[in-house]
Amino acid sequence: MGNTDSKVDFRVAVVQLTSRSQQIEANDESFWDQFWSDKISSVQDIFALVPAAEIRALREELPSNLATLCNKLVDRLQLATEHSCQTQRDQTAAINCVRLLTRLLPYIFEEPEWRGFFWSDIPTGQQQATSNGEYASKPPLAERLLQTLADLLFCPDFTVASKKRKGPENPEDIQTIDSCEYIWEAGVGFSQSPVHVPSNDKNRTEVLKLLLTCFSETIYMTPTLEQHSHANKWLTYFTSGQNRQTLPLFTSLINVVFSYDPVGYLPYNYLLFTDTREPLVEVAAQLLCITLDNSSFLSNDQPSSPASRTFPSLPGDDCPNLFINYLSRIHRDDDFNILLRGFCRLLNNPLIQTYLPGSCKKIGFYQELLILFWKFCDRNKKFLYYVLKSSEVLDLLVPILYFLNDARSDTSKIGLMHIGVFILLLLSGERNFGVRLNKPYVTRIPMDIPVFTGTHADLLIIVFHKVIVSAHQRLQPLYDCLLTIIVNISPYLKTLSMVSSNKLLHLLEAFSSPWFLLAAPDNHHLVFFLLEAFNNLIQYQFDGNANLVYTIIRKRQVFFALSNLATDSPTIAKLSTKNSNAPPTSSKKTVDSSESKQAIFQTPLKSVGDSEPQLNKDFAQQLSLNSAGLLASAVTTTLAETPSIHKMTERTLAASPNMESNQHQRSGTNNEGTAPSSPSASSPSPTAASPMHFHQTDNSLWSPTSEWVQSWKGKLPLQTIMRLLQVLVPQVEKICMDRGLTDESEIIKFLQHGTLVGLLPVPHPILIRKYQPNSGTVMWFRTYMWGVIYLRNVDPPIWYDTDVKLFEIQRV
Repeated sequence: MGNTDSKVDFRVAVVQLTSRSQQIEANDESFWDQFWSDKISSVQDIFALVPAAEIRALREELPSNLATLCNKLVDRLQLATEHSCQTQRDQTAAINCVRLLTRLLPYIFEEPEWRGFFWSDIPTGQQQATSNGEYASKPPLAERLLQTLADLLFCPDFTVASKKRKGPENPEDIQTIDSCEYIWEAGVGFSQSPVHVPSNDKNRTEVLKLLLTCFSETIYMTPTLEQHSHANKWLTYFTSGQNRQTLPLFTSLINVVFSYDPVGYLPYNYLLFTDTREPLVEVAAQLLCITLDNSSFLSNDQPSSPASRTFPSLPGDDCPNLFINYLSRIHRDDDFNILLRGFCRLLNNPLIQTYLPGSCKKIGFYQELLILFWKFCDRNKKFLYYVLKSSEVLDLLVPILYFLNDARSDTSKIGLMHIGVFILLLLSGERNFGVRLNKPYVTRIPMDIPVFTGTHADLLIIVFHKVIVSAHQRLQPLYDCLLTIIVNISPYLKTLSMVSSNKLLHLLEAFSSPWFLLAAPDNHHLVFFLLEAFNNLIQYQFDGNANLVYTIIRKRQVFFALSNLATDSPTIAKLSTKNSNAPPTSSKKTVDSSESKQAIFQTPLKSVGDSEPQLNKDFAQQLSLNSAGLLASAVTTTLAETPSIHKMTERTLAASPNMESNQHQRSGTNNEGTAPSSPSASSPSPTAASPMHFHQTDNSLWSPTSEWVQSWKGKLPLQTIMRLLQVLVPQVEKICMDRGLTDESEIIKFLQHGTLVGLLPVPHPILIRKYQPNSGTVMWFRTYMWGVIYLRNVDPPIWYDTDVKLFEIQRV
């Protein structure tokens, strides 16, 4: 009953604040104290008792009251922190100030005129008076708030466990303690395991959510380069040397995320005990994603601290964002091992299967982990190389492929599909990744893919085929990326299974069909990618790929048809007429994507091991429900446009380049001068710079011509495959007739003992398309990252129903 009365009193105070007839005086302390008293016990109460409409009314009609409230909240929070929150009254005031600011800030950010309020100079009358009667300059409200929150995260007996005996004789002053001794968890750069106090976890979580809210000014700006060319002031200050807690906070966030084990040792532990650590880990991962995104070019000095010895300075580490700076300076194998094991443990968690249904807790923040993995690899190349030389890279590959397969038909998971493909594109640019893929795949996870016996490379190809064949039409911009990954790894794949060999040929058969080739100006690029992959496999891994060679021989008509593709105008016009009656595969105006998909892939290949098991629907549904809350299941967010593969990658020789190799590359020997990622391979057009590769032109206004077909048909890299067919087809036909062979396994055995040494064209140099940073992917990741954070923060729904500009909110 008393709690209800307290809420009524708080509600009365809110109504008084928003009343049009009253302007509350700043010195009316008894009134302002009501907002951080013990009348409110949870953040949910704050969100219920302070409605959005009243905050907007306060902002528009009584701006002075809102300004005074914000100043009072920061002042009270600063006062409690300076006193180290030693009393229960200070702790209650601090946490309620944090909750109220979390509620108010989004409505301040959504109004452009208010965004400068927290950074404006303090009026003279409100500044601190000195002993001689003058006024001392007071930092802007935003700086005071951010520094206070940073200090509050290392407040003994509030957010960290005290190291001294409790009592008034032994207070710990937050201004004098060494925060590096209070890092939250053991791990990178810190070996002590602090005492775990659930109440500290809860307080940390609420403070971190307010920091997320402070940095969310970004989502109220339209996704244009002009808007985002200026660094976020909140992030710039917080990640700079002006924040004295950057090193302990960065280390704490890293360690609390990567030490987390959701499973534990007891089945159903999450049902028996409240896990205060998971909400903290989730928001810590989100805060890391954001602080590592800041692209400020200001110059700030690094703080001098003994703990900085953990992160020795490396050449080129002059980034003013100290979070990025510290990440780039991690270099010890022990620390890399902690990070990699953490990624593997957490990303594989949603895939765990046990004999006891639902006995293991399943995390929902795997998208944040994928963003973090991308940023870690991007900002610390030593970590990327450590991952690639470790066999555990395959423990990252399998969950990524699972997520791709699981999300392929879900329009709300388009972003998850993209980041999974982008990570694999980044990894595929290194030789070690392709070599690692030859490890046999023995672990079985519930995926609706054909049963096969083979390697991790087979798994990757089969999943990619499934994505292309049955994914949503909006994923067409990813086709180039998927096939680029296959091209990058192809020179290193020692043996492909019959199933994956069939899948590759099926893709070529579909993409080389005349009606698809003539449907859009860039569709032929997919054929170039696939032919390049076949050439790499034949030239460099012929001995172990009898399954692939057999499949090429069996489907040789596909290559003959490509070689004999008509280039005369009447035939092209006839095929184009057929195209106009069929659903356009790459047009913006496509209405029914399923019809288009069926038209491309209506003749799937069937061979050994092509039977498909039933999907474990219960498992898939469990993961789907786990991955988002009530709000996330009701809405989704849009994404920035996908950059084209030309902008995302640059072609480099796999070996050390030299002058002769470069001349060989430029001369177009064999197939290398005609690969589709070369700018010269694409005919210039006014829309060539468009980020959406498959939506560059309106196909209803474009029609194929004889000259256009001839411009790329003559460059098709068919020489190697045609030579293979010329040599092997007569041999296979002869042995079948002589021995009466009808079993494909016997033919494959014959091919395994064959050789094409001296018969094929001179091997071409291995060219890898490596990811290169570009403004398009920076904007894409920022949009995706904030979209994930928006949807994941549903309790409380911090940004729900505010005027977000970075992306659109779509009801599902």
